[in-house]
Amino acid sequence: MLADVTYLTKTAGPGAGAPGRPGRRFPFSVHRAWIVAAVTFVTIIGGAAFNSLPGLLIDPLHSEFGWSRGEIGLAVSIDMALYGLTAPFAAALMDRFGIRRVVAIALTMVAAGALASVWMTASWQLMIYWGLLVGLGTGSMAMAFAATVTQRWFVARRGLVTGILTAAGASGQLVFLPLCAWIVDEHGWRPASVTVALAALVVVPFVWLLMRDHPADVGLAPYGGDFVPRPGPGRGAARRTVRVLFDAARTGPFWLLAGAFAICGASTNGLIRTHFVPFAHDNHMPITVAASLLAVIGVFDVIGTVFSGWLTDRYDARRLLAVYYALRGISLLFLPMLIGPEVQPPMIFFIVFYGLDWVATVPPTLALCREQYGEDSAIVFGWVLASHQVGAAVVAFLGGVARDVFGSYDVVWYAAGALCAMAALMSLVIRRRRAPVDAGGGRDRAEPVDAGGLSG
Repeated sequence: MLADVTYLTKTAGPGAGAPGRPGRRFPFSVHRAWIVAAVTFVTIIGGAAFNSLPGLLIDPLHSEFGWSRGEIGLAVSIDMALYGLTAPFAAALMDRFGIRRVVAIALTMVAAGALASVWMTASWQLMIYWGLLVGLGTGSMAMAFAATVTQRWFVARRGLVTGILTAAGASGQLVFLPLCAWIVDEHGWRPASVTVALAALVVVPFVWLLMRDHPADVGLAPYGGDFVPRPGPGRGAARRTVRVLFDAARTGPFWLLAGAFAICGASTNGLIRTHFVPFAHDNHMPITVAASLLAVIGVFDVIGTVFSGWLTDRYDARRLLAVYYALRGISLLFLPMLIGPEVQPPMIFFIVFYGLDWVATVPPTLALCREQYGEDSAIVFGWVLASHQVGAAVVAFLGGVARDVFGSYDVVWYAAGALCAMAALMSLVIRRRRAPVDAGGGRDRAEPVDAGGLSG
């Protein structure tokens, strides 16, 4: 790995930087792309901190205000839906106004929503603070942010870097879940919300001082590629985002990727992240223990996602997705039989296994977006991510309703397992694109994307 983080930009020729202008380097000959990736990693951690809270606060909010789990789940679903629907527009806005500005404003919105929730007294306020403000803020730092950074700053190691940046969300969960669970248990939910707000604000100076929008801003080529002049600011960001959606929606692969990723969101953020802690509490497991299990998922999520990025650089992304979804579905079917007041070895096995699979789907999904849609892939992935969050939002809401109606979460786990089997089949039938791909990962735009998208 040391060779990967050393400055490998060529000392002569176009890879060295702009003609007649040598690229500036950081100490120890580290390519600036790795510095930008590190700041991106920390930023996603800061933005992801608030996502650790909803599952921890369902029971405290229900107890204090008397709000039903369905009402609380609705607020969480608004957050998740806006998170997803904002992502593709955020990618276009980054093209127009720059990564630094968009991300700094987004972090501030997350902090504002988290702080405002401390004074709420009605469920509609929960929907505004958690749903609207935090949803828009976290959506602007969604996976499309990572896709934009990798697309601009990396040619080599894109799969690996995608895996690392995707794992940042899990790292945030690892850091904040046990901490927030302890704070909620010892001091109440309000100090936990303040803690998350401060975590988002702390990241803002790092973004402003160290993040750069494009390699050409510092006279460098992207890592592993040739120097590319910075394009002018994009105009009509919203118009471009919608146009890319309509273009992609005419192709079969988009619907297959979006459908499978919606199930991915339903079975992770919508189900496990939102409802696992109250589900475990229903089975007499202490909240701090349940939160610690989610944190362990975060540990193995980092390992699984980075390893998935490595695999994506080497193997067929469609088959990887099919395996990931199939194994996830099987594990969910067994979960109701494994949960109990105490943590037993089978439960530990589930947590480790599920952690390895949590967002391992992201690197191959992003790779398929690049393969199919080239230079528009970041925005297309943003729309695919929107489907992920819509799926999560639906299950975050319906999971709470199911608990209110049936008095148990069991039916939700079984339904999610069946959906994962469907996602595995959808991934397998995506037709591979055989069009040539340029050195920067983009497709030849003169050649239309296959509109069928299904294997025969």
